[in-house]
Amino acid sequence: MRIALCNWRDLAHPEGGGAELYARMVAEGLVARGHEVTFLCAAHDNAPAEETLHGVRYLRAGSRTGVYGAARRAIRRLEAADGPFDVVVDVQNGLPFFAGWATSAPVVVLVHHVHREQWPVVFSAPVAAVGWGIESRVSPRVNRGRQYVAVSRSTKDELVAMGVDRDHVAIIHNGTQPPRPVSVGEADGPRLLVLGRVVKHKRIEHAVDVVTRLRDRHPGLRLRVVGDGWWRRELEDYVAARGAGEYVDLLGFVDEQTKHEELASADLLLVPSVKEGWGLSVVEAASHGVPAIGYRDAGGVSESIEDGATGVLVRDLDEMTSAVDGLLADPCRLTELGDNALAHSARFTWDETVRAWEQLLLHATWRQAPTAAGDHAHAVPPARLSPRPTLR
Repeated sequence: MRIALCNWRDLAHPEGGGAELYARMVAEGLVARGHEVTFLCAAHDNAPAEETLHGVRYLRAGSRTGVYGAARRAIRRLEAADGPFDVVVDVQNGLPFFAGWATSAPVVVLVHHVHREQWPVVFSAPVAAVGWGIESRVSPRVNRGRQYVAVSRSTKDELVAMGVDRDHVAIIHNGTQPPRPVSVGEADGPRLLVLGRVVKHKRIEHAVDVVTRLRDRHPGLRLRVVGDGWWRRELEDYVAARGAGEYVDLLGFVDEQTKHEELASADLLLVPSVKEGWGLSVVEAASHGVPAIGYRDAGGVSESIEDGATGVLVRDLDEMTSAVDGLLADPCRLTELGDNALAHSARFTWDETVRAWEQLLLHATWRQAPTAAGDHAHAVPPARLSPRPTLR
């Protein structure tokens, strides 16, 4: 197949995150299976306008808002020069590319999560109203009858609430890579970890509040924040205002080896985000036997965390604080959750994600009716006891 993939950013972008990793892993996996993939995304200073990486052709043009028109123009130009694409993937990160305006090829719309909560957090009220109107009203009408892909059942449910036909939404979860072997030394006390972009709607301040509240009850307790983003200065100011600089470490971007060392060193992963499509960091932590605590109403987090089995879902900051306190005080329960999380993480592989995408895209190129493939629950398998120490 000859495939165009339209994504707001690529993983080299300064604000690249889990959605960009998903797009890259799917693109590279499809190339490895013999397909041709052109990745259309915004321009940025970290990469050239055009390059080929791991077999994927990247074309970068346009700004944060200009990328949508630039991608459509690129599709028209590439099809005029080399013939039509077999299928186009339109990744709707709040706003769709409306790729169907540029091609007669089948269009598959990928949605990680619906942005109802993010629009007013990130933008002014007028801009948020327009953005939410396009996402919730215009896009479902323009893309009616097309194949959709969601990365979680919660995202699918939200798409259906916006008018998308339930039978047109397939679910293809994130994968996760096998954890790198790491050597972890003894720590001075328990560690909490937040992994992800430092942006406003991730609400990392909640994690700072948790560690601040519990320092006296758990000597040596620290919070490690791995990731960076446009909200870093505000987060630094918050840490300083709380007097938490001595026990909150803002590590910024780190390499893969360091990331895995931080994951393996943690006792708990905190996910205080407003919304996640799936919760890639949850499964990454689980692959090291580290359970997670997140908010019940944060979209896909309620699926990537199996409540009471691989972690804990809570309703608010007070409940998050209480859950952390209880697990740090109960090493046996913490180890049980970690063992369950490790077993659960093995179910989600990038090979399976790519295989599902290949089948779905072939289905689309044959111009068959949209499918709801992949809409099933993943039960947590029985855990096997792990020698992993709980509190370091």
